[in-house]
Amino acid sequence: MNIVLHQPEIPANTGNIGRTCVATGSSLHLIEPLGFVLNEKSVKRAGMDYWEKLNVQRYMNYEEFRKKNPGIKLWMATTKAKRSYADVRFGKDDFIMFGKESAGIPEEILVENEENCIRIPMNEDIRSLNLSNSVAIVLYEALRQNDFEGMELRGELHRLTWK
Repeated sequence: MNIVLHQPEIPANTGNIGRTCVATGSSLHLIEPLGFVLNEKSVKRAGMDYWEKLNVQRYMNYEEFRKKNPGIKLWMATTKAKRSYADVRFGKDDFIMFGKESAGIPEEILVENEENCIRIPMNEDIRSLNLSNSVAIVLYEALRQNDFEGMELRGELHRLTWK
């Protein structure tokens, strides 16, 4: 899977998302401008020691992203979408884009991709969820739909053993 962040602003969110990408074998695509310096301590702290294991690619703008990734299936997570992320079928190599924390994905991009816009259902009295939480919710649904292909599904105790 591929997670795309369009102009992320908060380093801790990007760090947390990077860690989630490492945990799931997903790639992270960052579309500039970023609201922080990528090697900032808070990004690395949120990503912990996993940041070096992250497959991350950067793009100067949305047009460069599209040019370097022709023919991809791109989903756009937005609070403005009409259908739920649970109502679509994700492919194992799909890209899922999320917008910046303060404004989301620009509407100029959304209107050109209405059929690929998805949302996380929530009560009407809240504007949005935290970006890193939103990525985790949608990404894990996409992975579930693809039977968590390539992921470790066993769990071991540290000191004891399961009966």
